[in-house]
Amino acid sequence: MNPASESLEFNAWNGHVVRTETDAYLLHVPTTAVFGVDALGLAVIDACTTKGGRTVEQVVTELAGRFPPARVRAFAAELNKLEVLQVSGSLTPINPTSAKVSSFPLSTLVLNVNTGCNLSCTYCYKEDLVKPASGKRMDFVTAARSVDMLLAAGHQRDKINIVFFGGEPLTNVPLIREVVDYAETVTARAGKRVDFSLTTNATLLTPALVDYFDSHRFGISVSMDGPQAIHDRHRKTVGGRGTYEVVARKVGMLLERYRSRPVGARVTLGAGNTGVEAIHEHLKFGLGFYEVGYAPVTASDTAGHALSDEEMLEVHRAFERLGEEYLQQALVGRNNGFSNMHQLMTDLHEGRRKSVPCGGGVGLLAVDAAGDLNLCHRFTGSALPTFGNVATGIDAARLGAFIDKAVDRTGTHCQSCRIRNLCSGGCYHESYARFGDPHHRTYHYCNLLRSWVDFGVRVYAQIQRVNPDFFVRHLEPRSANA
Repeated sequence: MNPASESLEFNAWNGHVVRTETDAYLLHVPTTAVFGVDALGLAVIDACTTKGGRTVEQVVTELAGRFPPARVRAFAAELNKLEVLQVSGSLTPINPTSAKVSSFPLSTLVLNVNTGCNLSCTYCYKEDLVKPASGKRMDFVTAARSVDMLLAAGHQRDKINIVFFGGEPLTNVPLIREVVDYAETVTARAGKRVDFSLTTNATLLTPALVDYFDSHRFGISVSMDGPQAIHDRHRKTVGGRGTYEVVARKVGMLLERYRSRPVGARVTLGAGNTGVEAIHEHLKFGLGFYEVGYAPVTASDTAGHALSDEEMLEVHRAFERLGEEYLQQALVGRNNGFSNMHQLMTDLHEGRRKSVPCGGGVGLLAVDAAGDLNLCHRFTGSALPTFGNVATGIDAARLGAFIDKAVDRTGTHCQSCRIRNLCSGGCYHESYARFGDPHHRTYHYCNLLRSWVDFGVRVYAQIQRVNPDFFVRHLEPRSANA
């Protein structure tokens, strides 16, 4: 940097200032680091935000009498090192260096143990869903090959993860038990650990099953949408009856008996369902779930179950209100169980930098009943081509080409978006369902996501300033058990 001759301009592609009534913070986009910015820092940034920028000596002159010249020069030099201040006319968004993907060190396999489900939820995205008796059930040979492939592909990992999914996975409990026995045996022989989890509608849970899952430390997530009037609107039996009463009864039994790991709830927010705070109050503090996570449905403009733009805005505002409650509880060392906020705090705390939207195809694949390898559990039964088979292995050429395309941000808004390393384009399946293309960027809610991250930066910075021990007690153990 030659401060005497070069005009430096603030590069909003690499740095984003988040302000509150009393404080300001800089999100360093390339590293997802959050820095506090004092009055001097804001003055330097504001001076260099004008078109054409300023030389450092011009900034020193403009701020003379307010701030010591040495401090102004030092701060400008630091921002230049971070590439937040760059030479005017040469502003460049800093993105991870793209590299061809040729290996797939898996950590997780999702086993679609049965396409059958005893419920008929109105918003279900599964294209292969049928009644349990008509479902395609995975056999043990396919499941064992899946475990073997996961161990081989994840040979560098100390721990592998097996997720049981459906349909409703509890419609094929005998296979789950066989897989657990086999996986524990072969991983112990290999000197590794194995972690099990499942997502269930809870209707088929029994005390014996709960005790079995507890003895093998399953991570359990229950799909439940809130109080009875909300839950029964979408989560019905095949015969059309609401399921709240049976689910609430089974959840009570589960939470009373289960001790090995916290149990969370997963809420689907569909059309007409935006009352996040009431849902949270019921599931977290009424029924007693440890955490509650929310998945807004935005799959298609024409889907009757999708949230409208107005409803998405309502959900966003409700998330912020619940996030404010999260903040107030965190400041005194408590966790209010708002999983979405907890995940955002984790991303900021760990400096998450994603080149792809999720682990689908990189650290995770899903196996269907035929043994075919799908990008994730959402794609089993879809028309998207698969990426090999557990009998023959991963189709590295096809999967590598898919990931290469996902990583390439050229010509997309993601190339310069300030949350590009936290979002990285959005959910593949959502893009597939809405646009027919898994690589299509989810532009329809970019502004809300950017606003959500800004909100998260404010919350994170306040917790970090007042009670940083919260992250040690509540975030780091969660990440370790994920």
